[in-house]
Amino acid sequence: MESRNNPDDVALSSQERLALWRIEAELRQDRRLARRMRHPVARPWLPLSVAALTCASLLLLVVGILTSDSAVLWCLAALWPITLLLASRMLRRPAGAEDHTRS
Repeated sequence: MESRNNPDDVALSSQERLALWRIEAELRQDRRLARRMRHPVARPWLPLSVAALTCASLLLLVVGILTSDSAVLWCLAALWPITLLLASRMLRRPAGAEDHTRS
């Protein structure tokens, strides 16, 4: 017996409806998925922090070249990899690499 009561006018057999119901029941039990659906991850701080760290790194680079102070160069050495890491995360995000679902 086919059901035509759904809004998309798609006919589902009773086996298909049962399978769909089971899938939906499993998804409802997934607490991590429910939390992600309720609170979408938005990171507006990422571009701002990358811009700030890039400016700070460039400033440290210029000051380090002009003064040759070892403390400034060590700060640059510590700050630059963090800047590159956050920049790579920011650039990968639009490509869909943000999806870290675990099976």
